[in-house]
Amino acid sequence: MRSGVVVIAAAFALLAGCTAEPDAVPVIAPDTPGGTARTLAPSEATGAVQAPPNDADRQYVAMMIVHHEQALAMTRFAPDRAQNETVKGLADRIRYSQEPEIGAMKQWQRTNNAIGTHGDHGSMPGMATQDQLNALGAARGKDFDRMFLDLMIKHHEGAIKMATDVKASGTNVQVEEMADDVIAVQTDEINRMKALLPTL
Repeated sequence: MRSGVVVIAAAFALLAGCTAEPDAVPVIAPDTPGGTARTLAPSEATGAVQAPPNDADRQYVAMMIVHHEQALAMTRFAPDRAQNETVKGLADRIRYSQEPEIGAMKQWQRTNNAIGTHGDHGSMPGMATQDQLNALGAARGKDFDRMFLDLMIKHHEGAIKMATDVKASGTNVQVEEMADDVIAVQTDEINRMKALLPTL
């Protein structure tokens, strides 16, 4: 009988441990690449991990929405004007990745009361001029394929520069994650486009 009491008491102790206050569970706070992560109490973790956005974060998101929207405008020409099937596939890939990214960035703006933030859109790196967009829209076949890749490579390189800049000057973890995604995805697409361009 005594052994049964011990088992029940042990079970209660285990349940009590499972329902302990969250303060008993340490939180690992990531550091910069190559740095040493810190162990924090949960009461410290909210402020350390979820830093509020600063002006650099807000301007980056506002400008990247516009930057992505121009990329989408360029990809919409491809189905009717491109000749090369790989170019058409790349245009689809860009559109399918950047449309949801725009949605995520707009949601971030709503969550962080950043709607209406405006950066200096005219100085965004990689943006095509209106004349370049008009020329792209008028091009057909191989001429379109080459022009599309040339403009999109520059466009992606501009986006990567913006993402790299905000990682250095921003404070918000979500914005940093979005910037990391831009750098990873668009670097891969640049490599694909640069490899394809000499074959056209």
